[in-house]
Amino acid sequence: MINIAIDGPAGAGKSTIAKLLSKKLGIIYLDTGAMYRTVALKAVKSGIDTKDADALGEMVKDINIEIKFDQDGQRIFLDNEDVTDQIRTKEISIASSDVAVVPAVRLKMVELQRRIASQNSVVMDGRDIGTYVLPNADFKFFLTASLEERANRRFSEMREKNPDITFEEVYKDIEYRDKNDSSRQFAPLKKAEDAIEIDTTKMTIDEVVNRITGVIGNELLRQDR
Repeated sequence: MINIAIDGPAGAGKSTIAKLLSKKLGIIYLDTGAMYRTVALKAVKSGIDTKDADALGEMVKDINIEIKFDQDGQRIFLDNEDVTDQIRTKEISIASSDVAVVPAVRLKMVELQRRIASQNSVVMDGRDIGTYVLPNADFKFFLTASLEERANRRFSEMREKNPDITFEEVYKDIEYRDKNDSSRQFAPLKKAEDAIEIDTTKMTIDEVVNRITGVIGNELLRQDR
């Protein structure tokens, strides 16, 4: 069994790389960001302020989040409803950054994430996987890129679903999330001391995947000797 942690700021390519890596290695990809988005969706649907820590703490006590894996990847269910597509809106994206700073929310999600990782080989991406969620992961990577490049990537991605969105909106959203994720008191966005940092600004997706699989392959070969 093998656990791989991939951390980094919004728009650095974590999810794209993690998904491709999981397929290449034949192991599960666990989208932790989707879990926080699901909590945010529950809060929005319930009329709860996504910055109200007390109300969110009460809400997650009995929240029912299930993750199911099939040949197409991960589907996420909230109270037995498939919300995989509902959690990908701009509103939920911003709200997820708000709820993710709440300790009670993180503790609940981390409990579920660790349980899945203890039972399966996984690639897990997020903000604090290598530092907090899976501090003993077999491999840790920290992906980064310039703010402008990350905003460009996210803008291209979101424009297909929302033609009216502007680059400035996306740029400000990522800038806000960077500040929020890095400054939170509980398990902030931070590179683990033993993580390998990769600046993806001028790299293609394939180059990043090959770099990571090269590191993993070389280490596994070394251990077999």
